[in-house]
Amino acid sequence: MFRFENIEFLYLLLLIPLLVLLNIWARKERRRRLERFGNLDTLRSLMPDDSPRRRTFKSFLFLAGLSLVIIGLARPQIGSKLKEVEREGIEIMLAIDVSNSMLAEDFEPNRLERTKYAVGRLLEGIQEDKIGVIIFAGDAYVQLPITGDYVTARNFVSQISTTAVSKQGTNMAAAIDLAANSFSSQSEGSRVVVLITDGENHEQDALASAEAAAERGIKIYTIGIGTPEGAPIRIGNEFIRDENGEMVVSKLDEKALEEIALTTGGAYIRADNRSMGLQEIIEQINATEKSQFTTQIFEEFDEKYQYFVAAALILILLEMVVLGRKNHLLARFNIFAQEKKE
Repeated sequence: MFRFENIEFLYLLLLIPLLVLLNIWARKERRRRLERFGNLDTLRSLMPDDSPRRRTFKSFLFLAGLSLVIIGLARPQIGSKLKEVEREGIEIMLAIDVSNSMLAEDFEPNRLERTKYAVGRLLEGIQEDKIGVIIFAGDAYVQLPITGDYVTARNFVSQISTTAVSKQGTNMAAAIDLAANSFSSQSEGSRVVVLITDGENHEQDALASAEAAAERGIKIYTIGIGTPEGAPIRIGNEFIRDENGEMVVSKLDEKALEEIALTTGGAYIRADNRSMGLQEIIEQINATEKSQFTTQIFEEFDEKYQYFVAAALILILLEMVVLGRKNHLLARFNIFAQEKKE
């Protein structure tokens, strides 16, 4: 596993393009000043040792060296040892609706983006539990298997979109069935599904799938995202319309979500623009009996900053050695031979 211990230092890399622009401006300013004195070709004949290529090469060495110093300050590290640790927690499968109806804008900026933001915040707060991600529309797919790697989970969640599932619809039954079969063998007795959707089920009976999950000891907590009055669905700059040309309005269907949660001993929460309800659900989940399970983590990380700093020192020393003008002692080696005059 590769990581940066002080990743905030990487923001300093934004200085590099600014320094490049400053260097370009300085070169143009130098040229403009020379033009005040007369014809450039004539002036260059009076400065035979001037070497624009050397100055460019020196700038490149300096900027490359500075970039490597910044990367070194961020302390790149590589995980060198995996360790199995015992943890006590639960396994949570997040089933996230990615159908087009999740693009309705009764939540800011839309239902799906609001869901992704809330899940990202949730993943920053949990510590001991394992988590997996399922996305569903007309079909359901495992986006991320059960894992204790929350960084990876956040990355996967951030990439979720309505284009991730080719078949449109809202097949909650498929999502529940897939989630029920995605838990590890270590988690029996502490398995939870969190279903986040607007509840507009267009496929087979989700309640039957919930009953089957309950028989296996799985609790399903449902979050309804949307409003009863609904909102039109925008894809790009266009709103979805029906065969009569009327805008399609997606409305929250709470009845099905309440029944699913009640059947499994879970709970239903309606999300709003202030809270998605995830934190409330996690507080309820924490009361669930937890299981012991093993997970692998990186115990030791090898520092690699020294390689970047060493390379940076070499480049900076080379920049100091290389002259900004032609060196007649090295002319016979043709290092910068046959320079074109500008």
